[in-house]
Amino acid sequence: MDRVANWEHGALTAANSGETHILSTTIGGTAPDYKSVIVPYLRERVPEFRRLDRLRQQGWENPAGDRFFQAQRSNADNIDDQQSSQFHFGLMQRIAAELHNAADGCFTTVTKPGAILDVCAAPGGFLAAAMALNDPDLRVRACTLPFSQGGYKVLLPHENNDAIDINYCDVTMLAEDFGVKIEEIPASHPDHNKFMPRQFTIDEQYDIAICDGHVLRTQERASYREKRESIRLQNGSFVLALEHLRPGGTFIALLHKIEMWRIACLLQTMSRFSDVRVYKPKCGHAKRSSFYMIAKDVQSHSSEAKEAIKTWKNIWYVATFGTDQEVYQAIRDSGPSAEELLADFGPQLITLGRPVWLTQANALAKAPFIKKRK
Repeated sequence: MDRVANWEHGALTAANSGETHILSTTIGGTAPDYKSVIVPYLRERVPEFRRLDRLRQQGWENPAGDRFFQAQRSNADNIDDQQSSQFHFGLMQRIAAELHNAADGCFTTVTKPGAILDVCAAPGGFLAAAMALNDPDLRVRACTLPFSQGGYKVLLPHENNDAIDINYCDVTMLAEDFGVKIEEIPASHPDHNKFMPRQFTIDEQYDIAICDGHVLRTQERASYREKRESIRLQNGSFVLALEHLRPGGTFIALLHKIEMWRIACLLQTMSRFSDVRVYKPKCGHAKRSSFYMIAKDVQSHSSEAKEAIKTWKNIWYVATFGTDQEVYQAIRDSGPSAEELLADFGPQLITLGRPVWLTQANALAKAPFIKKRK
């Protein structure tokens, strides 16, 4: 992995190799728009972004930055270490508390006792925080990759609790929930035997849906998935969340790099049928590009929401069964050009992104691998 890619895993995208490949190569094809259109637009208008961009450049030029984020990734990959798991569990609870306070109680359900869906739940810190804030009879549905397949251990106490339903599964393989019948999948597909029948009932609905998962390097996957997995995971997770979110509910999602074309398009889409806010926690991962979208009062049964679900299902389908060129085309067709996006959504993107860029820049400025100005 080269130095820039290393930073795209850390301070830039903080996600995984799939994100870097699908967005930075000819397969993803969004890099030209990002570098030639969106970055200059933001540099010209947003001092917080200019400062962050300068700090990122410093990081690219310093091998110590590579080593810093490589160490963080190594710690994250050590899923069998109890101390590391407990730390991550506690950190997620602290992040949840910060989000809840910043977004007017985003983890509190509207109905009582309420119901919450967490699509990538382990180790369970968000759910632990949500359960402490809601009715004791809160109903919880969680999906998480089994530990045996490279997933994190679930530390949320759930044994003998009928209100907590944990599905140990790979959510990217829920074919029938995404509209694909098992019997229609070609026997020649590398994952033919791994696709799963429907796991959610049609009328299953939740007050809050959480999508805070990321691709795990500890999971063994077929080769076709490596450069597409972040796309498959995000779009599949979003389908489950929005399709099963009660109208007026809250949708919380972990995203990376708010200024990327694909992410800005997503925020634009969500803003058509919900009250979209974003927040970057200060208590953890502040140096990274990660942030949380908090969409409240989501009109999940609206025509705009149904169209979004249809688009996400199509991208998941193409990233699972299509060619690289088809993946590229499906992503490009899912949103406007960068110029059209900025003409319509540019001011809103700046308003949303300004505190995110400020928080990351402040954290990066204190990093040991950033040269301090005298």
